[in-house]
Amino acid sequence: MTASTLPEQIALKLRRDILRGVLAPGDPIKERDNALEMGVSRTPLREAVRILAKEGLVLLRPSRSPVVASPSLKEVRDSVVVLQALEILSGELACREASDAEIAEIRALFEQHRDLSETAEGDALIELFEIDMAFHTAIARASHNPALAETHAAYLARMWRQRYLSAVQRRARERVRSQHENIVAGLEARDPARVTAEIDAHLAALINNLTRLFEAQEAGRNTTDNERDIE
Repeated sequence: MTASTLPEQIALKLRRDILRGVLAPGDPIKERDNALEMGVSRTPLREAVRILAKEGLVLLRPSRSPVVASPSLKEVRDSVVVLQALEILSGELACREASDAEIAEIRALFEQHRDLSETAEGDALIELFEIDMAFHTAIARASHNPALAETHAAYLARMWRQRYLSAVQRRARERVRSQHENIVAGLEARDPARVTAEIDAHLAALINNLTRLFEAQEAGRNTTDNERDIE
């Protein structure tokens, strides 16, 4: 991802901290402390937080510090259902409207993601994930429907942390590579049925992964609560 203005650069750092769990769901983003830590004034930090709030990653609270969003499984699943419909429509339109150069760009992003996914660990997982999101964004733009691309970008942004937690699982990487490759092949063949099937499977797998992650987190919380009761 690129960031041209100072607020965008700050938002990029905070967004990555949220992805890595440095800022966990429910954590406050304290204006003074973060501004001092980053060596910036409060004004661009405040603007950066507003960017993240529009993306759904941060919740603003009157007279209190904003907090990292902590959506429920129901809210996440609802967003994925909408995102699934948007990406399927993007793929169908891209088969008809995308230029050869745009499809070549999508293939280049796939190959970049494929090559990095073989060895990515640690901080490289952030880069891998951002390439993954750029891949889906490029398909939406290739639909040549600005309203669709804008709506897709909004829903994609609010799903960043959840998609990151799903995408970085090693067992998911081979499936993602295969599905991305098939999506590209469908676009190159201008075959909307193939693209639709692959995107549908791709997002259905995301819902399944996120359901397992939420269930595991809930089980972990219940175990901790039981241990506290025993103590």
